[in-house]
Amino acid sequence: MDKKLVIIPTYNERENIEKILQSVLSLKESFHILVIDDGSPDGTAAIVKKIQKEGQERVHIIEREGKQGLGTAYLTGFKWAMAHQYDYIFEMDADFSHNPADLPTLYQACAKGADMAIGSRYCCGVSVVNWPIKRVLTSYFASKYVRTVLGMKIYDTTAGFICYTRKTLEAINLDHIKMRGYGFQIEMKYHAYKLGCTIKEVPIIFIDRSMGTSKMSSSIFGEAFWGVLKLRFRKIRPTI
Repeated sequence: MDKKLVIIPTYNERENIEKILQSVLSLKESFHILVIDDGSPDGTAAIVKKIQKEGQERVHIIEREGKQGLGTAYLTGFKWAMAHQYDYIFEMDADFSHNPADLPTLYQACAKGADMAIGSRYCCGVSVVNWPIKRVLTSYFASKYVRTVLGMKIYDTTAGFICYTRKTLEAINLDHIKMRGYGFQIEMKYHAYKLGCTIKEVPIIFIDRSMGTSKMSSSIFGEAFWGVLKLRFRKIRPTI
């Protein structure tokens, strides 16, 4: 049986964390979960550990001190996943903007030959719910900007709902990933693209969080904007 791990970074997700864990655990397809918590002062980690004590052996947690960024959280999770011999590794938000019911669809896309499956908001029009039009346009044209600069034929370049095969993460030199905010998502896709990985976009409906607070900021947006220009001139080499 394939070993599948869903990585969920958290910071102050008390309102969502128990529900999102139970939603993933209740799927017919078996997924393990790794929560990477950056010292949430609201007690997010304590809720995860309570669920572990209730006998959920499929739930794991890594606690870090302070907010260290989305990118470093996922890199920590990727290395943990490979050390524990998982075959398929997923990125997913804690706030239900990514529907856990879509996890099996992403898994099937990779099981049938894709190296990376992207839960895409834009591959079949625009599938975003509860975002103000300004944010929809910003996100849509940000992806278009990335496609233009980097030449990737990916509609949702900033997507954060992803399935990787183990061999894909092994091929990417994770120590060369530089961006730490949402630009991390772009950089990972670009590395996979340049290494010749098969990338498949799977249409999803993205629903904005109803509880908790968004972590997006102008500094994160700025890092992604300038980071894309730097990526364009960087040589991408696989792990040796």
